[in-house]
Amino acid sequence: MRVLAAEDNPVFQSMLKTMLTKWGYEAVMARDGNEALGILQGENPPRLAVLDWMMPGMDGVEVCRKIRGASREPYIYLLLLTARTESQDLIEGMDAGADDYLTKPFNAHELRVRIRAGRRILDLQEQLLQAREALREQATHDGLTGLWNRTTILEKLEDELARAAREGHAVSVLMVDLDRFKTVNDTFGHLTGDAVLREAGRRMKAVARRYDSVGRYGGEEFLIVLPGCDASQAALQAERLRTALAAEAFLTPAGKMNVTCSIGMACSAGRPPNALVREADEALYQAKELGRNRVVAGALV
Repeated sequence: MRVLAAEDNPVFQSMLKTMLTKWGYEAVMARDGNEALGILQGENPPRLAVLDWMMPGMDGVEVCRKIRGASREPYIYLLLLTARTESQDLIEGMDAGADDYLTKPFNAHELRVRIRAGRRILDLQEQLLQAREALREQATHDGLTGLWNRTTILEKLEDELARAAREGHAVSVLMVDLDRFKTVNDTFGHLTGDAVLREAGRRMKAVARRYDSVGRYGGEEFLIVLPGCDASQAALQAERLRTALAAEAFLTPAGKMNVTCSIGMACSAGRPPNALVREADEALYQAKELGRNRVVAGALV
């Protein structure tokens, strides 16, 4: 773990570096408050900082205040070293955002214990962040395919339509349905069906542009939002997607399996999200009626 030590006194600076290195930390040294702040506000800063209160340029309390004012993540644990012992001074340091303090001259063992306590707090915070991200992932993504779920893909569509209205460009949507998917489930079981859905999602994501949104709309249906695509561009993208699914057999628990899809396409033309999705869905049914494994554009495209 990297630990910043900000101390202007060369003797204390050398002592801190030696101790931190001995305790297994990577010491990052700063000679004044301005240098310390620059390091802590930079790319990939140390997660824990030992700051002397009195430093040239900017004191440790002001460094604490600026770091807390930025409200950046991940959290940086701040430990103040100070020769001040008045309670009002210590209150000032804690109010500025310091997590802990140690009075000079300090005992090396006590500093080590304080740093270890700070590290435990940072580890707990990291676990909380991971839990939060996991919950966010569950709330916005489909658990089987890893694509956006129905709620989120519709939110993406609303966002892109709002942006398109401001900037004057087109948005197209593709409604994709895997052909004869019920037969796969009925014949080979749901584990094979799940494998087909995952692979279909992976291939669709692979051929989508970086700024396209791909979501599982429900069952074996997928909704793809294509910002900046007019009807002709959307048709090309839809054909690329159809070909990606049909070109090579899927590897499943039941062996290799040929999978195709039918695609309905619609272009915004200033319409609300529900009208656009309905238009793509109607075009999808036409694709099914015409023999499947094809792209059909909605009537207003």
